[in-house]
Amino acid sequence: MTGFNDPDRFVAENTRLLPVPHVPEILLHVADEALPIWEKTEEELGEIGLPPPFWAFAWAGGQALARFLLDNPEHVAGKRVIDFASGSGLVAIAALRAGAASVLATDIDPICRAAMDINARANDVRFDVDLSDITSEPSRGYDVICAGDVFYEADMANRIMAWFAAEQGSGAKIFIGDPGRSYLPREKLNKVADYRIPVTRTLEDADIKATSVWTLRGKT
Repeated sequence: MTGFNDPDRFVAENTRLLPVPHVPEILLHVADEALPIWEKTEEELGEIGLPPPFWAFAWAGGQALARFLLDNPEHVAGKRVIDFASGSGLVAIAALRAGAASVLATDIDPICRAAMDINARANDVRFDVDLSDITSEPSRGYDVICAGDVFYEADMANRIMAWFAAEQGSGAKIFIGDPGRSYLPREKLNKVADYRIPVTRTLEDADIKATSVWTLRGKT
């Protein structure tokens, strides 16, 4: 697997278009086999300073958020939405399907742009993409911020929660999808929905992950 200098081709050649298990209304280009692409790209991408291929899978938190938005469109209909750490663009696509006025998908991995573009085309939607670290920038005044599976590391969790709190203080509603990652700050959150999400056992510890959608306390 080569071709990092041509991300569009790399994504197309190493994924297959399939329905998302818990959100079959949406199609994503995903890896057929998790470990080969993960191990190969993790090694090669690490050499050039890029993250592992999170964009090649429909993670549990993103699936839960997408399902929640499609089933409860009133939370995003007519609103400006950020899909933070978007990866494949799954939640961005769901937000647009639920009637969002516009969506900005953000991720610091430049290969995500290719994954998001090909997935947006497959679902006949359009959204903007930003590859900067928006947590270090002034608020952009969006109405809703969605984030799936972002609480893997302590330092990152603390930084993201500080950003969420600041954005909520500026008027944004925050929705978080998470299957119980190590640094999920439950004491600062309110649960709004529960799901059982089919996942890839080779990347997770089960075939089904109990996954919840949360909001920050003080905002529902």
